[in-house]
Amino acid sequence: MSEANRWPTSEANRRLAVEFFERFGAGDVDGAVAMMSDDVQWWIAGKPEAISTAGVHDKEFMIRLFRRMLRQLTGGLQFTVLGTVAEGDKVALELVSRGTFADGRVYNNEYHTLLTFRDGRIVAVREYLDTAHVLAIWFPPEPAPAAR
Repeated sequence: MSEANRWPTSEANRRLAVEFFERFGAGDVDGAVAMMSDDVQWWIAGKPEAISTAGVHDKEFMIRLFRRMLRQLTGGLQFTVLGTVAEGDKVALELVSRGTFADGRVYNNEYHTLLTFRDGRIVAVREYLDTAHVLAIWFPPEPAPAAR
């Protein structure tokens, strides 16, 4: 593919990547999910034995995860795109998120996410994030029982 023909696709993919996080941040899970291919593979950083959401997941798992997350947060999970780099079928994004639980806990994570596109749809995601923050906020330790 010539250099001249490569960039318009890269720019279209960059716009789609940003749109995906805008939709998710607006609570439009269905709209965000529609941007993913049926065979998408979504990898989340971390050790699966330590964080149940870590590892490679299919579309159905991600739909359940997105919905479960949004149900627990008052006002959803807002994303801010700090920067993007697009080349060919890949788009790298630097993002921050913010969401608040009913009990006042705040989830405010930082991400570097690599999306791969095919025919205008997301086919692969590699999501790097602060796993210690995920554990602390989404999986807080159970309080110790009161001494008798």
